[in-house]
Amino acid sequence: MSKLILTHEVSGLGSAGDVVDVKNGYARNFLIPQGYAIAWTRGGEKQVEQIRSARVAREHATIEEAQDLKLKLEATKVKLAVKAGAEGRLFGSVKTGDIADAVQAAGIGSIDKRKIELGAPIKSVGVHEATIRLRDDINATITLQVVAAK
Repeated sequence: MSKLILTHEVSGLGSAGDVVDVKNGYARNFLIPQGYAIAWTRGGEKQVEQIRSARVAREHATIEEAQDLKLKLEATKVKLAVKAGAEGRLFGSVKTGDIADAVQAAGIGSIDKRKIELGAPIKSVGVHEATIRLRDDINATITLQVVAAK
């Protein structure tokens, strides 16, 4: 087991600034090369506080703001136009960055693409859902209407 400090949020593992124990191969082959984590050291403990303070600054300031944004997100159906074939299959798939851009274009607000979770890849036109983590304790489920671009 390797002890690491997360520098980015990793779904199912933790948030930036968390100290986690993971298997050696996961740390060596994925987390460290992708820049999601650094090895834990006594000197690295000092960085944990800096990482956590940066994470708090990026989070929505108050619970009330996050709840207001959640209500806006859940009340609005976000329309997303993408290239699609004749049968409604997409050329590629919808990425979290595309969803973040569509939410901002809809005038709802700015969302970090790393906070968006898709249950399954979106590869066809139609109505789909995505979950957005606004804070550690507040999640919003948005409805995406994926249509073929003209």
